[in-house]
Amino acid sequence: MNALNTVEYMHNLGVQAKAASALMARASAATKNKALKALARLLRENVEPLQIDNARDLERAVANGLSAPMVDRLRLTPKVLETCAQGCEQLAAMPDVIGEISGLRQMPSGIRVGQMRVPLGVFGMIYESRPNVTIEAASLSIKSGNACILRGGSEAIDSNKALARLVAQALAEAGLPEDGVKLVETTDRDAVGQLIAMPDYVDVIIPRGGKGLIERISREA
Repeated sequence: MNALNTVEYMHNLGVQAKAASALMARASAATKNKALKALARLLRENVEPLQIDNARDLERAVANGLSAPMVDRLRLTPKVLETCAQGCEQLAAMPDVIGEISGLRQMPSGIRVGQMRVPLGVFGMIYESRPNVTIEAASLSIKSGNACILRGGSEAIDSNKALARLVAQALAEAGLPEDGVKLVETTDRDAVGQLIAMPDYVDVIIPRGGKGLIERISREA
């Protein structure tokens, strides 16, 4: 993907996620929990297909000379997938704090003022290696009523694409927009630069990785 195409691609992701964020923000607790429970079910139902996609990442990682610990971080074992499924169910069981008002007080004018918990809108997350982070980030986005754009490491691209398809299916089953969780499906490094420079569409960037990644985000955002 050339630079021009990357800019257009990322712009389109931003437009889609921003549009979806309005619907995600209005979703009821029951709807969001339905999506999370559906995602847990889909993860359990698709262990073998997910491992087939994951095997491509593992094979490529070994061929590229990644260290054994790095290869292990990429591995989607049945245990890892079950942990992801349980995490979705645990989130679904938690109370929904969106719309909660705290610190309510009456001003001298008679107006009552307080703080309400509301969704951020769209967050972008940039992370490395572990494909299970795709599920962790997506599930937190759903529970909090946000949309998100996820950019995982290139070494886990096939696994992340497979997981993102399940997230989209879970959102659709619950009646939520599939664009509520968008995965950056290009491994072009320019996509990271574009993601952290789209303030019209992305409200906050969350980097999860090593020192080099954190420094780049701080420098370019």
